[in-house]
Amino acid sequence: MASESMSDPGKHEINFDIEFDDSEFQSDLPEVDNPPTLESILNEEETASVLEEDEISIPSTVQAFKDSQSQDTSSLSSHDSSLTDKPTRWEKRRVRKQKAIHGSVLKSSKLQKVAAQLQSAADKVDAGMPTAMAVSSLIAIGTSHGLVLVFDYEQVLKWCLGSTAVGAQYGAVSSLSFNKDCTRLLSGFARGQITMWDLSNGKLIRTITDAHPPGTAVLHIKFTDSLVLAVCSDSGGSVFELEFKRLIGMRSCESRCLFSGSRGEVCVIEPLHMNLSMTAKDHPMQDVSILAMASLSKVLLVTLSPQLKVVFTHPLKGSPSCLPLLAWQFVVIQVSQSDRVVDPVLVFARESTIHFHQVVCRSAQDIKCTGLQKMTVPYKLLNVTWMNTRTLVTIDTTEKIHVIDVRSEEELQVLDMTDVQLVYNTSFFKSLATGGNVSQALAFAGDHACYQTLASHENRLFVLGSKAVHVFTVRNWKERIDVLVQEQKYQDALALALSFYENKAKAIVGLSGPSQKKKEIVADLMLDLLFEYVDLSMTQLCPDKGKIEELEEYYMNIVPVCVEYCLHLNKMDILFGRIYERFSMDMIAMGTFLECLEPYILDDRLRVMPPVVMKDFVTHYEARSMLESVEACIVHMDVSSLDIHHVVHLCWSHGLYDAILYVYNKGMFDYTTPLEELLSTLKAAVDTGKQLSDQQIRLGNKLLVYVSCCLAGRAYPLGDIPEEHEARVKQDVFSSLTCRHTKAKPADELEFPYLRTLLVFDTREFLNVLALAFEEEEFNTSEGIAKRQHIVDILLRIMVESVGFTPTQVGVLFTFLARQMARHENTITVNKLLFEQVLEFLCNPDDESRHEERQQALLELSHAGGLKQVDEERFLHLAERAKFYRVCELLYEKRREFDRILSCYLRDYARKYHAFNFISSIVDSDRFTPEEKASIQAEALNHIEELVSIDSKQAAQMVFNNLAVSLADVVKQLKSEETVLFEFLQGVMAFSLTSGSAINTDKQIQVEASIFELYIDLMCKFRPNDVYNFIKPNEGYRLEQTLAICRKHNLAEPTAFLLEKAGDIQGAFGIYLEILSGKLKKLTENLLGSSDGNKDMSCQFNEAEAVLLVIIQLCQRNSNKMDEQTRESLWFPLLDALMFPQRRIKDIDNKEILNDFKKLTHHVLNNMMGYIALPAILQKIMQDPAYNTGKFGEIRELILGMLETYNYEQTLMITCKNLLNHDIHMHLRNLTSVAAKGYIPRGEQCRICVKRFINQQDSDTVIVFRCGHSYHSNCLQAVGSVHVIDGEDTYVCYLCSNSKRGQTQSSRFHRSLSNPMTAQQLGLRPDRARDSSEDPQHIQNVDAVRRSMRTPSRLGMLSELSKPESSSRTSRSPASSIFQQDRFKLNVGAPRVFD
Repeated sequence: MASESMSDPGKHEINFDIEFDDSEFQSDLPEVDNPPTLESILNEEETASVLEEDEISIPSTVQAFKDSQSQDTSSLSSHDSSLTDKPTRWEKRRVRKQKAIHGSVLKSSKLQKVAAQLQSAADKVDAGMPTAMAVSSLIAIGTSHGLVLVFDYEQVLKWCLGSTAVGAQYGAVSSLSFNKDCTRLLSGFARGQITMWDLSNGKLIRTITDAHPPGTAVLHIKFTDSLVLAVCSDSGGSVFELEFKRLIGMRSCESRCLFSGSRGEVCVIEPLHMNLSMTAKDHPMQDVSILAMASLSKVLLVTLSPQLKVVFTHPLKGSPSCLPLLAWQFVVIQVSQSDRVVDPVLVFARESTIHFHQVVCRSAQDIKCTGLQKMTVPYKLLNVTWMNTRTLVTIDTTEKIHVIDVRSEEELQVLDMTDVQLVYNTSFFKSLATGGNVSQALAFAGDHACYQTLASHENRLFVLGSKAVHVFTVRNWKERIDVLVQEQKYQDALALALSFYENKAKAIVGLSGPSQKKKEIVADLMLDLLFEYVDLSMTQLCPDKGKIEELEEYYMNIVPVCVEYCLHLNKMDILFGRIYERFSMDMIAMGTFLECLEPYILDDRLRVMPPVVMKDFVTHYEARSMLESVEACIVHMDVSSLDIHHVVHLCWSHGLYDAILYVYNKGMFDYTTPLEELLSTLKAAVDTGKQLSDQQIRLGNKLLVYVSCCLAGRAYPLGDIPEEHEARVKQDVFSSLTCRHTKAKPADELEFPYLRTLLVFDTREFLNVLALAFEEEEFNTSEGIAKRQHIVDILLRIMVESVGFTPTQVGVLFTFLARQMARHENTITVNKLLFEQVLEFLCNPDDESRHEERQQALLELSHAGGLKQVDEERFLHLAERAKFYRVCELLYEKRREFDRILSCYLRDYARKYHAFNFISSIVDSDRFTPEEKASIQAEALNHIEELVSIDSKQAAQMVFNNLAVSLADVVKQLKSEETVLFEFLQGVMAFSLTSGSAINTDKQIQVEASIFELYIDLMCKFRPNDVYNFIKPNEGYRLEQTLAICRKHNLAEPTAFLLEKAGDIQGAFGIYLEILSGKLKKLTENLLGSSDGNKDMSCQFNEAEAVLLVIIQLCQRNSNKMDEQTRESLWFPLLDALMFPQRRIKDIDNKEILNDFKKLTHHVLNNMMGYIALPAILQKIMQDPAYNTGKFGEIRELILGMLETYNYEQTLMITCKNLLNHDIHMHLRNLTSVAAKGYIPRGEQCRICVKRFINQQDSDTVIVFRCGHSYHSNCLQAVGSVHVIDGEDTYVCYLCSNSKRGQTQSSRFHRSLSNPMTAQQLGLRPDRARDSSEDPQHIQNVDAVRRSMRTPSRLGMLSELSKPESSSRTSRSPASSIFQQDRFKLNVGAPRVFD
């Protein structure tokens, strides 16, 4: 408790110095004989930097994954032993992964004596409530009635400064600050006064009333490291520097404004205080005084001495209700493996964001700030302070303390301090004592101000409550463990102790010394905790009663903890000694203990156990029939810890084959005895001829993998064979496999029993094992080649020259032989007759199994030259018969019969798509003769139908690019097969569309019109629905012939499109109208005939609606080209066709259909109104029987809709007219303004001849351009800066035209005379003839540009729009109206602004 430490009579002062640990960083720094003084200062435990721990190697997730993968994986057979239907029980026995345990980092205490003194002062002298606090080697507490109470370390009241009378004048104490040696105390008040007290005698030595503007409260008062320099800030947001002086016995104070509140109120200030325990005496910051300031929007860092200078600014964002926060801390920062620096780190924060910036000072003039990290917390911040160099404490707005590790940004602990009743400084930030004259932003944010009531000093956080001072102290490492033990959280206590042991814990205090010594201290404590935990678990914590399953579950939560921590501490003697003996007292606990060892054995973390424990382990698993788990564990154990006799007997009796092999290999270095014994067991099962059991199949698979591992130099089931034994093992296993007879040698035993057994068990896999073994170096020497040939001879002798193997197995052997002969460059030889058998088998056309594998074997054999002795014609015959097209291709290529290769491509289903590339490679290459190219072209043409069926587009591309025939010849050849021809032409059209582009028109493929029409004819047969979409964008067909084709096939939509394209609008309209009438007739008959089938009627109506929309678009496209009468001949028949069915169905009950018809009618009328006069439309409607009978209400909506459309168009026209009027007005006004604008020349002389204009004898005209340059007109003519356009001289500024070539220069200028007497000649100069040297082509081009840019006159537009609306629809000719011209464009953009 803090109160106890302060009241210790043996202590006269608190030791704020930090113990130095010379070996703290020995793991990081190389040892030196004479360490420098600075290094010894830096090697202090609590000065670790925010970034220092980044240098510690912490295994990442990726590294953990790599570590887990670095272990040798077992074979398939070893996995088989662990794959069972039972659940993996041992997974439950692992120590559960949990988040890091930090324990209770802070302990809370209350300064009881200080609390008593505060209460006594309030009662006796009316001191009031506490308002502000400062902590150094003394504790000062200000009150609301102007008193300051100063306490020493024993919580004894040392001074009571001030009086209530002064408090009544000055107001409450708002801020306090000690100087560096605690001899002076500054106190600020709510009404703006500042007092200084001498703490050696308790006397008032200064009262400062003019340090800042009156009427503002003192929010902060801070001493710097200088005894005569302080800074303060007031509620106006201003910051002032106070310099204390004493001259001839007179004390004075000079104030200097550092920051004005008018630029944004500063809410907090924090000067940097040097930490002499961490920094060297020659640190460059010893001569620099730095002050951090923060407003609601910005953080500033300024130097006060040796000069006032801003060195850093940073924007600060946050909620308006949150104040900015500042905190300084010197830290040790690792900059390299051998170098560290001690630099201050500034923390500034607002709302939920915390920034860390390092201040680097190389000299007083070279100070920079570097961002270190940025942290975001899920709560709003109330205050931030450092506890030590690695730990930060934040307080949120709910008054909860959060302890944060800076490096990992991990939250270590959260404490609720609402019972503290934290004192807030809200009244000072609102300046209530002076009338509340503060900004609204500062007053709003000041609701949560507590700058003066929270202080951090030497691993302690002091919090000023309304009745007491509370202290939160960082516990030392042992106290944190003891807290968890007292709560009987032993597992958490062990986890926390392990983090101390591994140096991964956060906020460590009290654990110092060399690393090995610290580990020994923590290890002793962990062992004591383990013993205590085991004893309690077996006695007090153990349930008295319960089922066996419950007890097993209970022990499963305890035993892994003991195993885990003993493994971490490498205390196996403790685990299998005292701890195992304790668990052995209970049978259930003992069984659970043994089972919990399994996951650690399988992870290779536990490889050695005492023989007694191992015997108990095997016996227990055997009793519970968990032999597969025993086998999996045995192969991971050190053989020296096994009872070999007992284990071997157990394995043989229960068929634990992996364990047998492992024990023989590792324990006796015998690799052949278990192989021969197990092969004999497998042989006995195979010789019966019955179906093998699962266990026998598993044995066979294990033996195959074992043989493969031994021949490859790998240990089974994991690891590698020692190098000194590798060659011997390979030789022994090879000799054992190839032995002629077993050691027993029964009378009826066949030759080579072991090879025969493996071949019968699985021919293919065993031959694969041999293939892998043949790749080893031992089989590629002269001796190895002989061994390989010996095995081949044995295989042939076993499988070919004797009986007992199926043709399939013999075929697998032949495939194996072919591959080996090809791979090893014919070092394997077989007799000719046998080779013929191999070849006959591989080319057997009746065997469709493994077709690709047999073909690949032949290819490899051929490439290796193994078929040189085979007759090529016979080999080709065999390959063709077996459909080995790649083999045939190889043979044809040797003969250079490329046309036959193309036939191979076409017959090979897997490679027929590559035929086009093959043809292109032959035809386009220079390596082939013209005869060879002609043969491939002829072959391709003969198989054009097959090629088209493969890919019609590539076939078309081939015809154009690679075949020496015309497209018409190919079409003629395919004419008998219309389907193939259609597909081919479809590819032709697709290729022609993609062959060229608008840029590369020379690459565009030109297709004859007859081909186009043939394709359209075929499309009408096979895909009539696609005809319209094809002819619409294409232009390569002839109109009349295509129209005849579409009419022949009765395709209405394409016919109508072609008629419209030919100019027969009435014909196209008639076809569409006929289609529409037919659909409407069918729909009408269905409506009148039956009320069923509403869904079909809806579909019919949608079809009719689609046709109607097409007709409307047709009428709209062509109405602008027709006169009024012709337009009526289109629109009125359409309206009649739509109204006719409505006359027949107006009395039906289906009102939905009637409404849909009326909507369609309304849509047609809306579109008609743009082309047909409104009176004509109304007359037509009123004459129709469907609308001229009944009441007006029936046609009211229709007429109103037409009138609304009319009103909309009229409004649009009026608006357009107004826009044009406004445009013309603005344009004319700007032109008038520009024309009336005067131009001021830049100088008084011509820019060409340099003569002054004021010369009275000069009567030449002066031309002033808008750029300010001025010239004599004769000078411009002399230099060629005048052009004659349309008989008018157009001048160009000479200087501007030369400096900006290629840009259009303004020709607007103002003419004047240098002689005022000749001013009447201005503008009256006679026209001069056009310069005879003017280029006629240039003049023609300029005129063409002017004509192309000429647009309709705005007055012409207004005149057109001003015509009476009644006559505009009837008498307006399309050709005479400017709005009907193709080049008409309405510019509705904003007018250009003139200078």
